[in-house]
Amino acid sequence: MALDLVGLGYAALVTVGGVIGYLKAGSFTSLLAGLLFGSLSAAGAYLSSRDPKNVWLSLGASGTLAVVMGLRFLNSWKFMPAGVMALASGLMVVRIIAGILVPIIQRPHRV
Repeated sequence: MALDLVGLGYAALVTVGGVIGYLKAGSFTSLLAGLLFGSLSAAGAYLSSRDPKNVWLSLGASGTLAVVMGLRFLNSWKFMPAGVMALASGLMVVRIIAGILVPIIQRPHRV
């Protein structure tokens, strides 16, 4: 069982981002969202470590954060924190989708 270190690193980034948002701005919403989505991302990384085809929790969590933080970035044009989280979440979505598609593309073709 290979541990999904990238997924766990992303989960840590989300969690730490929520804690920093609470400490710097007093945003309880940031704390709750960071803990919730960090936990979901960590659970998704664990599940995909056990079964590489089980990526749906990770995809849902990172996809939701990509959309929400992307919209916040477009409304504020502030790269910190919305742009950073939108970028990191978008990269996770691309990584997960690539992991789904690459084995499909590499299947031998029947002649």
